[in-house]
Amino acid sequence: MPLATLRGVCQVEFQNNVWTALLFLLALLLGGWRFAVFALIGALVTTVTAWVLGVARDRLTIGLEGFNGTLIGVAVALFFEMGWVALMLVIAASVLGAVVTAALTVLLAPYDVPALTAPFCVVTSLMMIGGPAFARIWDARLPPAPATAEPTAALSYTDVWQGLLNGIGQVFFQDKWYAGLVFLIGLLVASRVAAIAAVAGSAIGIVVAVILGAPATDIGAGLYGYNSVLTAIALAGVFVALTPYGVLYAVLGAVASVFVTAGVAALFRPVGGPALTWPFVLVTWTFLAAVPMFSKIRRPS
Repeated sequence: MPLATLRGVCQVEFQNNVWTALLFLLALLLGGWRFAVFALIGALVTTVTAWVLGVARDRLTIGLEGFNGTLIGVAVALFFEMGWVALMLVIAASVLGAVVTAALTVLLAPYDVPALTAPFCVVTSLMMIGGPAFARIWDARLPPAPATAEPTAALSYTDVWQGLLNGIGQVFFQDKWYAGLVFLIGLLVASRVAAIAAVAGSAIGIVVAVILGAPATDIGAGLYGYNSVLTAIALAGVFVALTPYGVLYAVLGAVASVFVTAGVAALFRPVGGPALTWPFVLVTWTFLAAVPMFSKIRRPS
């Protein structure tokens, strides 16, 4: 169970490597102890819940039941007041996350589409929308969201290079460039392809955001990069075969994620919720569902 829990941490980015998981936890520690601790609690609770309820052992051992709990844990640590109530919240939310994961896995199986981080998105969105009703847990520490206002500062070199790394770190809600660097090293330990895809995805997010005139602060914070990072990794060898056409498909998916990020952020803004990884989920589901129609695109053999 300890190894399955650790693998759940790195499966957030589709990796199955204990050393990668440890580096991911180190990156979370750089952001604050609560992120690493709550990530582990979330991964453990979802994994144990799935085990108790009889999920297949092969899913448990490679961490497929833990990664949504990992992100739920980090979200609780970020958005909610620390204390025993928050601990109970992350446990309850992670148990629910395990059930939602099972439900979506069954519902999507006929279409050969994975649940991805949708269970995390569902549970966390509900917590964010309902959180203000509960004074004991709501801390109102909302993360930054892509702005709708006109850019107020010119894009600097610092915005670009920090945004490149922050786009990787923001997958776990981390906005320190050095945390993003550690996440990238963790990916490199597990898979050079995944590391290259992550950098490319973040870079695509920056380029598209610059072309469209997004605020420099949002670009530097990585807010337009993290969904592109996940989409690029998912479509570049994980769920789509790594061929020249497959690479082009991944690039198109990463570009689409930038547009969807802005749209989802605007949709959730009235209720105070962030976009989370909804753009990645929606784009990747759409692109995977479309694969059977394209003779040049295929799933990995």
